[in-house]
Formats: sequence, C-alpha cells, structure tokens
Amino acid sequence: MYIIGGRILTMAGREIPEGIIHVENGKITEIGSNTEIEIKSGEQVLTVKDALIMPGIIEAHCHMGITEEKKGMEGDDCNETVNPLTPCLRAIDAINTMDAAFDDAVRAGITAAMIGPGSSNVVGGQFALLKTKGRRVDDLIVKAPAAMKVAFGENPKVNYSGQGKSPCTRMAVAAMLRQELTEAREYWKKKKAAVKNKESFSEDFTKECWIPVFEKEIPLKAHVHRADDIFTAIRIAKEFDLNVTLDHCSEGHLIAEELAKEGFPAIVGPDLTCRNKIEVQNMSFKTPGVLNQAGVLVALTTDHPVSQIQNLPICAGLAVKAGLPLEEGYKAITLYPAMICGVADRMGSLEVGKDADIAIFDGNPMEVFTRTLYTIIDGQIVYDASKGHCFMPKS
Repeated sequence: MYIIGGRILTMAGREIPEGIIHVENGKITEIGSNTEIEIKSGEQVLTVKDALIMPGIIEAHCHMGITEEKKGMEGDDCNETVNPLTPCLRAIDAINTMDAAFDDAVRAGITAAMIGPGSSNVVGGQFALLKTKGRRVDDLIVKAPAAMKVAFGENPKVNYSGQGKSPCTRMAVAAMLRQELTEAREYWKKKKAAVKNKESFSEDFTKECWIPVFEKEIPLKAHVHRADDIFTAIRIAKEFDLNVTLDHCSEGHLIAEELAKEGFPAIVGPDLTCRNKIEVQNMSFKTPGVLNQAGVLVALTTDHPVSQIQNLPICAGLAVKAGLPLEEGYKAITLYPAMICGVADRMGSLEVGKDADIAIFDGNPMEVFTRTLYTIIDGQIVYDASKGHCFMPKS
C-alpha cells in the first residue's frame, strides 16, 4: 500500500511536505517525497491530500480493558486489594479487548497502549504494551511483561489502612517494597549461580517475575504524585540498581532540575481531571513543559479511565498551551512513550523497518476540531472516517 499526498511528520528529524509512505507486510519499506519514490502499479493507493500523517499515538500508562467502562465491579480487575505484594499478576490475563475504550482509542489515532494493574498495592503486577485493535490479547502483544508496577503515597495507604494492616504509612510502603526486592534479588542471584554451575534449581513463580526487572529488561513503573514520593521511588531504584519510570509525576515541575540530574523518564498525567485527592493538589498542565525544558524525557498519559483515552492528543495540546514546545508535544505522544516503554525499535516514529502504525488527521490532532481520517495498524486500515466505524485487522 502507498500512502500519498499528505504532510508527513516522521518524528525522526524529518518533515516531508508532500510525502509518500510505502507499506508492505505490516512494515514501512519506503518513506520520502514524491520525487524520491516511484509508485508501482497494482498496489493499493491511499491518497490523503492536505492531511497530516504521523506515527500512531501511544498511550504510556492506562488501565483500558482492565477497568472496563460501564461494567462496575464485574468489569473491574485493576487491583487485587487483599494483598499488598502481587508482582506475579499479569495484565494480559485481565485485559478485555471488547472494552469500548479500544475502539475509542483507534478512532483517536492511538495505535498502542501500555496497560496494567492499578496502584492500590505496593507491588501491583506486570504491565504489557499492546496494539489497540484485535479480538485476542495474545495477538496484540508488542511487549509483555513491559514493566513492573509499584505504587507510593496515598493509594496503598488508603486501601490497607482501611483493612487494619500494613501499609498504613509511607514508611511501610517503602519498607515492604525493599523487603520484596531484597528477597527477589537473592532469588535471582541463587538462580544465576545454579545455572552457571549447572545445578538443579527449584523455581518460585512469585519471584521469577522479578528477573526481567533486575536484568534491566523492564523498569519499575512507579505511581508517584508528590515530590517526596518521587524521591523515594528514585532512592529505592538506585539502592537496587534498577530502572524506573516516574508515572504521574504531578509535582515534577517543582523539582525539575533534580529529576533531570537523576536521568529517569516521567509519564505525566492525568491532568484532564479534577484534583480529587491531597497528593495531586499541585497537578498542572505546565508540568510536562517544565520537565521537558529541564531535560527530562517526558511522555503523557490519560491514565484511562481516570480521563478518557481518546483525549490523549488533547492533553498534549493543553500541555503545549501551558509551555511545552509544539514539536515536543507531538513527540510526547509518539516517540517518547515508545522510548520510555522500550519499544522504539518498532514504533514511535515513521522510519523504514518499523511497524506501519500510522495516524492520519485533517489537521493538528492536539486541536479539538481535528478529525482522525484514518488509523493504520500493522499496515492495515482499522479506522476510516468516511465509513464511520472501525475494522477488524485481517488475520
């Protein structure tokens, strides 16, 4: 398939005013101007004159399909709220791709999402990075596990203090996480020694899930709003020599220079919602811009269903309005989430060899009147505005 005629924002250092993208077997095989690429006869041609063509948008942190819309308790599998330490839970075992939010995401040009457990537990379980269109979750997986969820601050405190057990304080949250990490690290070391010495080893399912974290294949995904919680997450990550992403980071703008020195990325949001608890009292759309200008790698999140996933590009627009540079606004919902989520080798920019995940708009998607014209995932059109509905990808 050839996509021709639009303005291409590659997010890879090049803008092509009237470009052509050639897609074959789900991958981008050519990209350039109309003078650089020859269109071969016999292939499908999608003409999108005057449109904006960009990488598919990526949601870096949400609970789509785990906390289903309109389903109440029956469709809420976000938090196992009887045990504060549940690292072996896997998001892929609870994601319902029939959740209406998936189609909403596709209609908004969102082609991938990082989905996982909530923040009621000190350790919630494993996130997964999925494409947004398909019936079977196994077919949508880009990376699983993709991160290990941990939570600081109010959420685990509120959940377990009400049950009369730990953690009831921030001290207990940190101590319980340290204890879990200490035990998991010891397990990892023993297993490595056994493998090296070709000795038998009895695997523990509840500890195996930590190995990708200690081997730095995936990060800790830390729910942190308040500045002190952000610093605690960093402190623990450094103690155990782990990677971490600072999710929400609501007070990040107050400590931007410190965060820039530490070098960990931030996933900011949801700012398109109310300040419904004490630790988000300083929440602001200026946070992404302040962090970005300080040198922190920043992606945006709706934290769906806290705010609706289809509003992710609008959140980027509001962040731009509050000071985030326009080009960085585009990257904060494409390239930067791909980098932070560990999938930039496949998505986040339009480059030869990457997945043909493409969003086509009639204008800037950060503006409220802009319409999605087409959403393409793995080289297949899964949404066409002229037909008004989403399509299942061909098997």
